[in-house]
Amino acid sequence: MATYALRRILQMIPLLLLISLVIFGLTALQPGDPVDQLIFGNPRITPEDIARLREAYGLNTPWPERYVSWLMRAFQGQFGYSRDFGIPATQFIFTQRLPNTLLLTIPALVISTLIAVPLGIYSAIRQYSPVDNILTFLSFVAFSAPVFWIGVMALYLFAVYLPQVTGGVIALPPGGLGNLTPDDGFWPFWLDRLKYLILPLSILMFREIASVSRFMRASFLEVIGQDFVRTAKAKGLPNRSVIFKHALRNALIPIVTILGLSIPGLFGGAVLTETVFSWPGMGRALLDSLVSKDFNVVMLCLMLLAILTVVFQLLADLAYALVDPRIRYS
Repeated sequence: MATYALRRILQMIPLLLLISLVIFGLTALQPGDPVDQLIFGNPRITPEDIARLREAYGLNTPWPERYVSWLMRAFQGQFGYSRDFGIPATQFIFTQRLPNTLLLTIPALVISTLIAVPLGIYSAIRQYSPVDNILTFLSFVAFSAPVFWIGVMALYLFAVYLPQVTGGVIALPPGGLGNLTPDDGFWPFWLDRLKYLILPLSILMFREIASVSRFMRASFLEVIGQDFVRTAKAKGLPNRSVIFKHALRNALIPIVTILGLSIPGLFGGAVLTETVFSWPGMGRALLDSLVSKDFNVVMLCLMLLAILTVVFQLLADLAYALVDPRIRYS
């Protein structure tokens, strides 16, 4: 396994270099640049000022040359400054946005997985039962309804309609991160933060539970129909032992794949959910940076996601051997 892991790590290097080249090229070739944004905001800017700004930002050279310069700085851990916020891009992402995103996405993934796996197993064991049909219907609703529409409907229900009907007894904030700081006390701060977390967390969990439970149901149905499960039942083993000792372990491989691909998304944030609920996380930072041509922040966000994706995909491949003893790497 060590040889396989080392070979995969060496293969990551040219892959990440190619990804960085493609991302930088696409970012540089999109219409407009940071100087165009400044011209739009200040019509009285002179051509001499424009030339000086393009030279200062390095925009007067071809993009392949700018890519090589960016790559050399990236190898030294220097990803430049955020043009919009005037601080290093690493400081902006790792101290101001990433903690907010992880506060939202980690509970969403953990709680939804703990709920979705038992639901998927129950649906498979009680296939075509009323509960299975209800869960299937709700899953299709979660898949077919756009996230931003569900978010807007939840906002209207809990931040507008219910507060009016109940006189403010049932009311949730429409968005944001909260009003209190840690200086206001531990419990007041976290209770206030929890109040702002409920709606975006619920929307993220709704879709995640639907996805994982459907994969778990399909995988479990496939496993419980195989010979080794029928043999275990024929030997008179208790139903609980057949399900959790023999069938569950073999049905977890698709879930490992989903989780391996979901974890990088934790760091990327949920763009639509963060935008609808004004949550200042990574996803919203990436969207705002793309719109305002803040290239250093865009490159840092996308390369961080690329690195996490290939690393966690490798960890998911290695986890297959732990979940299924039949898998061997050489």
